[in-house]
Parts: sequence; C-alpha cells; structure tokens
Amino acid sequence: MMRTVLGHISSALPFWMSLAFIPLIVLAAFYGGWMLALPFIFANVVMTVLDAVFGMEERNLDPDTDAGMNWHRLITLIWCPIQLIVIFGALFWIERSNTLNTFEQVILMLGVGLMSGGIGIVYAHELMHQTNRLERALGEILMISTLYGHFVTEHLAVHHIHVCTPRDPATARYGENIYRFVARVVPGSFRSAWQVEASRMQKRGRPVWGLQNPFWRYIGGALAFLIIAYGIGGWTGVALFIVQASFAIWLLEQINYIEHYGLSRTKVGDKYEPVKPHHSWNAAHKFTNFLLINLQRHSDHHAKPNRRYPMLQTYGLDQAPNLPYGYPVMTLLTYIPPLWARVMHPRVKAWRRRFYPERTEWA
Repeated sequence: MMRTVLGHISSALPFWMSLAFIPLIVLAAFYGGWMLALPFIFANVVMTVLDAVFGMEERNLDPDTDAGMNWHRLITLIWCPIQLIVIFGALFWIERSNTLNTFEQVILMLGVGLMSGGIGIVYAHELMHQTNRLERALGEILMISTLYGHFVTEHLAVHHIHVCTPRDPATARYGENIYRFVARVVPGSFRSAWQVEASRMQKRGRPVWGLQNPFWRYIGGALAFLIIAYGIGGWTGVALFIVQASFAIWLLEQINYIEHYGLSRTKVGDKYEPVKPHHSWNAAHKFTNFLLINLQRHSDHHAKPNRRYPMLQTYGLDQAPNLPYGYPVMTLLTYIPPLWARVMHPRVKAWRRRFYPERTEWA
C-alpha cells in the first residue's frame, strides 16, 4: 500500500515544478537588482535547457485509469490561494519595504504576472474544464485575478466549439503577427463571451443583466481585487496589479496564438467538419509539459476537453502537427514576426499538403 502511494506521489511530483516560482519571486522582491530576472530565467532558459537535455516524452498513460490522480489534482487545487498570497504579498512588500525603485517594482510585478499567466491561467484552464463545482470556482477566481474572468465563458462556449474557424477570435490566422492577433483577440474574446451569456439569459427568459449572468462575478471580482490592491498600495498598488494582470493576459494570448496558428477546419455545407487532432499544434518536450501540466498535448485536449492533464495523449506527425520547440522558445519567437514566419510558415504549408491536399483556397 505504502509503495503504491509513494509511486503515485513520485509520478505527480514533476508536475509540481511551478512551486519553484515562489522562492524565486521572494528572492527577486527581497534583493531586487539582477535577482528580478530569476523568474524569467527559470521559465525561459532553464526550461529550454532541460527540454534540450531530456528530450521528448512520448509515452501515454492509460486514459481510462484514475489511479493516483488526487496527487496530480492537488497542485491545481492549492494554487489559487498561493497565487493570491504572492500577488498581494508582492504589493504589500513594495508598499512597506521601500527597497525597490519604480522600475524594479514594475519588473517584479511582471515576474508575478509571469507566474499568474504562465502557471495560474494554465491551472485555471485545467480547473474550468472539470464538472466539480469547487474546481470550476477556483479556475474562475484565478482568471479573475488576472482581470480576464470572461475567458471562462469564451474558452468553453466559443473557442472549443469554433476553433480553427473564422468564428473563433482565439485562432490565429496564417500571416497574422502576434501584435495584430492580440489587438484583435482581446476585445474580440470579451465581445464573444458577452454575446454567449446574453443569449443564454434571453433563452432563459431573464434580463441580460440578471444576477445569474456570470459577468457580475467576472467584473465584480475584478473590482474587488483592484480595491484590495488600492487598500494595500493606493493607486500605485492598482497600477502594479494591472501590470501583473496585463502581462498574464499577454502570455495567455501568446499561447493561444501558438496553439492553432494557421490551422483551419474545412466547411462542409453550412457546417464545419468536427475538430480533429490535426487542428492543434503539439509539443512533446518533457520538462515544459511538466511545468505546464501537459498543456502542449493540445490536440487530445480538444478531443477530450474534460480529460485530466496526466491522461492527455500525445500524437505522432501522421495525426497532428508538432512544434519544433516547446512553448518557452515558441513564445520568444512570436516577438519577432519575420523569424516566426520563417519557422512556422513552411510547417503550416506542409500541414496543408498532408491533411488537405485537395484544398486550394485558404483565404
């Protein structure tokens, strides 16, 4: 029995790598200076080196077993209070310590945003897909802490239904750079989420702004967090909280940009074909998948949205397109659109030849 429990714990522990952000942010806050780079070095440099050294993880767990899953779930369940403590703890430290200049304060909160966006939103994504009420609530709180609560509605009711079609604002078009994409998707996702919830309220015969509309929670929760930030640090606290949230949103949309870039579903009559594994980019890089709880196994997530992250399956090139690098490198490439195009456009064209040789029109 004990050996079985220890086996489950050891299987789950690599996915707890996100806890490394906590001491790194504490060191950055306490010492400032070059220490402020620690969270960024860990997320981008260390993860990339570990991926290069340890390579790919292409084994798949049995998707029908749930043995030991509670140890995997636990990190996602405890992350919400951890994230809130780090966000508001950083604001409290900035206000009370007077050890960081204005530039260092901004960099610190960008590091916190790296954590809340790169980890918190990934965990929120896992939680919001579950049917358990507690998990759904924790996922929503995590999204609201980045001032992006409407993502819960947009992701579940728009993206997963309309991915790789013109109706999905979160699918990046071929040739669209990251800056145009973000400028389009941020207002577009808010608008599409509002349309979904307004339609739901009307179908229930209730006023659009009835209390059952989750936008009350999304907006009210955001205001509550901003009020707490004001209570800690005044308008400076509010501004720094927004810095954290803005960078988290940017990271989320960078990942959205990567996940389906240039991919498209074929329209059959008045409808689009079902979502298939080849409508998402995948990456099997081992350590990045530990950190991001298998987010890069994205094709299987769209095939089985409620499947918990340890059970997500990886696919070969005959079934789905694979990225040349893990997300840390791919996100850096997005900052330089010509370099991004040089890496990705040949792969998009190869994808088209492999999966849609009969299609000639891709406008």
